[in-house]
Amino acid sequence: MVSKPKLRLSFMSSTSDRIAPLLDGRVQPEGIELIHTFGGMSEGAWRHLNFHEFEFHELSISSYLISREQGADWIAIPVFPHRSFMHMGLHYHTDSGIEKPSDVVGKRIGVGEYQQTAALWMRGIMDHDHGVSQYKVHWYMERTEEMSHGGATGFEPPEGISFQRVPPDKSLASMLLANELDIASVNPAALNEPGGQGPNLVDRSWRIQGQGDLSKIKPMFPDRIAEGSRFFKEHGFIPANHTYVIRGDVYREYPWVALNLYNAFVQAKDLSMRTLPARMPTDLVFGNDYMRQTRATFGNDPYPYGVKANEAMLNTLIDYSHEQGLTKKRANIEEMFASITLNL
Repeated sequence: MVSKPKLRLSFMSSTSDRIAPLLDGRVQPEGIELIHTFGGMSEGAWRHLNFHEFEFHELSISSYLISREQGADWIAIPVFPHRSFMHMGLHYHTDSGIEKPSDVVGKRIGVGEYQQTAALWMRGIMDHDHGVSQYKVHWYMERTEEMSHGGATGFEPPEGISFQRVPPDKSLASMLLANELDIASVNPAALNEPGGQGPNLVDRSWRIQGQGDLSKIKPMFPDRIAEGSRFFKEHGFIPANHTYVIRGDVYREYPWVALNLYNAFVQAKDLSMRTLPARMPTDLVFGNDYMRQTRATFGNDPYPYGVKANEAMLNTLIDYSHEQGLTKKRANIEEMFASITLNL
């Protein structure tokens, strides 16, 4: 019997432990050959929002909600490759007068992009959990209109907020070090490792380091384990910032790809979780202890896929998007994902 040729799909994705088995071929989706292009999380989404060049790709959930509301022709599967407690990316300058989260009121706060999912989660958590309304701070956005997700979706600052863009010769990192921002959502490595993530067309903090006293930059939440555990205990999930979407023309012609792709991601994640103890770096003296602590706090699967397991997380994100003025209507989960995946 002659085997049926596989459907070839152009595929853009970043990587992680849970995605790697799919990218290196250890796991293969049934009936599908993925032609993978690596894309960093910010730059890859920018490419697709502007050029629609991939048939299957990773995308910011916030930009997905916005673009779908505007009629974008793609549909998601309930796979969430990256999760973190986004608000814990906040770092402040010690000369800012900030000592606790509520002190952020009235301050100058920097984000890579206002509509990005990380900023969406950060604003929602700072508002609902720490009492800092988006209307009571001064927002600075690093990405230019041309090099932002919002440039492709027609972003306009929501009514009532204080908003301005970071000058093109500066970055969040340089402005925070110079105390021109009081606090910013920035990877601390960008403060002292320029270019550490390689070339990035979208985010300038990896290219423009700036000058200043690094000892004056402090994390808003210094005990990350305590704050992450608090959030998970109160809310029951780790926030996700990206999903995967199938281009509409592909989905309409081959609706079966949604389930086959989903199943492949589940297999890849299961393989990653099973092999984690063997992959623990020996340089981490307390690595196994941290793994046990992680499982005691979050259970055996901190990164669930599927609609049902993520309903609380998705509803919270949808609420935040609408509350913050990024989407005009509250989205419905049933409209976000391929119908064949809704009961998974």
